[in-house]
Formats: sequence, C-alpha cells, structure tokens
Amino acid sequence: MHIEDDLKLTFDDVLIRPKRSRLKSRADVTLEREFTFPHSDVTWSGIPVVAANMDTTGTFAMAQALQSHGMLTCLQKFYSVRELEQALDGGVDAHHVAVTAGSTDESFALLERKLAVSSDLQMACLDVANGYREEFLDFVTRVREAFPQLIIIAGNVATREMTEALVLAGADVVKVGIGPGSVCTTRKVAGVGYPQLSAISDCADAAHGLGGHVMSDGGCAAPGDVAKAFGAGADFVMLGGMLAGHDESGGELVEQDGRQFKSFYGMSSRKAMETYFGEVAKHRAPEGKEVRVPYRGPIEPTLQAILGGLRSACSYVGAWRIKDLPKCTTFVRVTRTTNDVYKSFDVAD
Repeated sequence: MHIEDDLKLTFDDVLIRPKRSRLKSRADVTLEREFTFPHSDVTWSGIPVVAANMDTTGTFAMAQALQSHGMLTCLQKFYSVRELEQALDGGVDAHHVAVTAGSTDESFALLERKLAVSSDLQMACLDVANGYREEFLDFVTRVREAFPQLIIIAGNVATREMTEALVLAGADVVKVGIGPGSVCTTRKVAGVGYPQLSAISDCADAAHGLGGHVMSDGGCAAPGDVAKAFGAGADFVMLGGMLAGHDESGGELVEQDGRQFKSFYGMSSRKAMETYFGEVAKHRAPEGKEVRVPYRGPIEPTLQAILGGLRSACSYVGAWRIKDLPKCTTFVRVTRTTNDVYKSFDVAD
C-alpha cells in the first residue's frame, strides 16, 4: 500500500488573497485570449470558458448563446452529421464549437464525417471517463496523424504523468478532472478521484512544460470557483451544472410543487446509457446520476455573472488579462469560504 501524504486541495479549501491593484475598473480587464498549440498551426481566440459536452449543456442553442461572448462549446457527441450541418447553416459558428467523439473505431469514422461537414471546424474533443487507458493514447495519436491541423482536446485525467503522455501523443489541450462534477459519482462508485484545484495545478505545470494547455472539467459551483480554476493554472474552464436548467440547456422541463425544473444528468449515468445504448452493460456500473435543477430561464444572466465574477477576481489581484491571473494569484487555505447564515432566505437559487 502506498499513501501520498502531501496536501491536495479543492475549490472549497481556498480563497484568493486580494492584492494591491492599479486597475481602475473591472471593465479594464481583458478576458479574451489567443492560443497557439503544440501540434496544430491553427490559432484560437476567445474567452476560454467552455460548455461541457453533455446532453444538457453541449447543445446548439447553448453554442449560439456562448459564441456571442466569444466562448466555446464542446458539442454533445450524439448529434448526427445532418444535425451538425443544419446547425452550422442556422448560425452556429464553427470556430466556437468542438466536435466530440469517443475512442472506438465507430467514433473515429463518425468524427471523420462530422469534420468533413465544414473546413471551418477546427476543434475536436476526444472524451472518455478514464483517460489512463493505453488504447486511448493510441486513439489520440491516430486522430493526430489523420488530422494534423486539428486542435485536439483529450481527457479526462488528473495527474501530471498522464497529462504529459497525452500531450506527447498528440493532444493540444488535456481535459482535467476525475470525479469533481456535480452529477458524477465516480468517487462514490469507484473510490477514484483527485482534488480538483491540485489536479489543475499539477497538470498545468506538466502541460505547459511541453507547450500544451489544460482544460479544467468539473467542480465549479459558482463564478468564484471559475476564477480559482484559472488562478490555479487552467487555460480553459469547462462548465456543466452551472449552465444547466436554462432555456438553452437540454433536459426535460417538469413542474413539481408549483416550481419548474429541468433534467440534468451525467453522461455515464443510467439515464444516458439507457437513452443511447438501451441498457447499462452488465460489466458496468453507472458513474453518474440524474437530477432536477431549478428552471433558470435564459442563459444570459448566468453568463454575465460568470464573466463579471472573472473580471472582479482579476481586479482584486491586479491582473489586467485573464492570462495573467495565475501569476497574480496567491491562495490562502481556509476552513470556510462563505457565510451561509441566510442561505435558506435567498430570493433566487
């Protein structure tokens, strides 16, 4: 038995310490970044906040809402080629979406057909729950060889050695997070995981040393968590639960006790597996759950809260650009991050 005794942290364990700042206003903060990549000559510019490739958040409607802010959407992988064609014709910007695929031969063939829809599609998200399998590394290499100029996002992992392996295999961006998501149950079912703030820091250090980038995936429950993820070294931050429950989100709208809710579920949940595969395979256990989240109306106020929170965080530590946030951030360990004495009296969820 081996035990690592060094401290590992997640978002609720820290706060960002304020510092003297020369910024006059939050409006002076630049959230846009231009990225270059280790394997692709293509550049990408925008705000590096990303909608997760889940049924209920990686939707075309979400993509259209986010692209107006220069944000990115990783589309859910079960959209058909025809649906993708129609969405691009209907106003979805190919430069602000990533096509999602698994790691099977069928996934590779479907990825080829989707990328052939438009030469403007420049990103793919190769998404598996367990990015530690050797065959996944081989799949990343296969996609890289087939599409030399494609920006490849690959994951999920949570440790530096596998981050390095994925970048060397051909990934430009490594997706980081094992178990932190609000509808992920991997930590309960399998007992496997890694505290997200430390995972971001460790994996970012590994990826940056090879010219790659990391995308934090999971664990953000509020705009302040998004700021902490960037402060820890994330280049992109992917959101699921924070974007669920809106008009642009997928999921069934239901009414209960006079209130409206929308369905939100993990892609390894029983709901997802029964929807797309008819059943839960006998060799598997669901590693996600389905929940009902309060209906929240249009996504725009939530996006404004997230982007406003990021600008505010930058202004507190003197970061003129979101790119500067990691070098301006000092975390302090705390026993409690918020005062929730009036939580039950909140006007809105």
